[in-house]
Amino acid sequence: MLAASSLTVTACQAGQQTTRRAGQQAVRQAARIGEPGLTKLVISPGQGSVDDRPDLGVAVSASGGHLTAVTVRDLRGDEVAGYVRSGGASWHSAWALAAPQTYDVTATAVGPRGRIATQHATFRTAASAQTFTASVDMAPGETVGVGMPIMVTFSRPVRDKAEVERSFEIRSSKPVVGAWYWLDDKTVWFRPRAHWPAYDRVRLLAHLAGVRAANGVYGAADLSRRFTIGRSLVTIASASSHRMRVWVNGRLRFDWPISTGQPGDDTPDGEYLTIDKGNPVDMDSCSYGVCPGDPGYYNLLVYDSVRFTWSGDYIHSAPWSVGEQGVTNVSHGCVNLAPDHAAWYYAHADRGEPVTIVGSPVRGTWGDGWTIWFLPWQQLLKGSALKQAVVAGPAGSYFARSGALNVPPSGAAPAARSAGVSTAPAAGSAG
Repeated sequence: MLAASSLTVTACQAGQQTTRRAGQQAVRQAARIGEPGLTKLVISPGQGSVDDRPDLGVAVSASGGHLTAVTVRDLRGDEVAGYVRSGGASWHSAWALAAPQTYDVTATAVGPRGRIATQHATFRTAASAQTFTASVDMAPGETVGVGMPIMVTFSRPVRDKAEVERSFEIRSSKPVVGAWYWLDDKTVWFRPRAHWPAYDRVRLLAHLAGVRAANGVYGAADLSRRFTIGRSLVTIASASSHRMRVWVNGRLRFDWPISTGQPGDDTPDGEYLTIDKGNPVDMDSCSYGVCPGDPGYYNLLVYDSVRFTWSGDYIHSAPWSVGEQGVTNVSHGCVNLAPDHAAWYYAHADRGEPVTIVGSPVRGTWGDGWTIWFLPWQQLLKGSALKQAVVAGPAGSYFARSGALNVPPSGAAPAARSAGVSTAPAAGSAG
């Protein structure tokens, strides 16, 4: 448990091994017997404490004066970030504390007559019996599309989602407003309200060390990941007009003829993201149950293939359907392009490029791909444990009520809402 340290300008109590409750009682006693008008400092955890709640951080308070300096360092000499509150009456660490670790705290305050009070405490955080870690589905320094979410996965279920969410900091070279959305107890994604600004430089700082995810379960380490947003490359493909339009940095660059899924294999409407790509990709109908000897069986090496659903829908080269492209839908669910057009798109598409399908009689299925853009803004906010938006910039991020936001323009693409979202399992295929 924790202890607290107190000091008047004229006297300093010796450090003691005790609990936080006992330490606070000692502080109250010191306050009662202290000389009137003198500044008193309280550090919690106190001198000699063993702290078993690293998620509570470090707190310093001053009565009869105001704080002028607080320094908290671990044994490596790394300084703990914090902030002053109530006009200098208190200071608190910004994030949880790592465990196990030893910390040195020095606090200085000045009283109304200019008298200076200084207090020092050394304590350690206890090792946790159960810990969790986190990972992010993005390579260090990766360049991604303007729709790419930040996808964080935890090694254990998170019960205290609000505390974990508060530990996330996003630094963005350009202003961004977005929100965290919990897909389940082990997965949370961040998505901007509008697309990321093109050429944005982003860093995720997950201050998870010492954060309590559940009773007795604490974060083992922080997580950091830098990535870059590439050019804005936004695609809208219409199953009804048989055209695919491509915007580059907000300007319409291409309007290509396409062929999408034939009746019964319709390409489903939705606001998708590119997931991965291959050149070539082996597309085998047996992967969804149409095997050798069955009507409609195929097994092809397909070039310049960019995936946007898990069920097997790609944008790809289809020299065999050039005559039908722009006229009718003949594919098994993919978006067929002429070879030159497919080669251009393949060469320029990163993970996370927005791909919107419209004009289909079939609605998209939540979870069939990175479907986070299926959600309107207010529904996205409801998936946050804090029910608040994230406002990010070069200096970091903070949480804010959605109604108080001035959302910066994304500078990206035309909007195209999908026909809807279905929760039924998809029956898609490549081809």
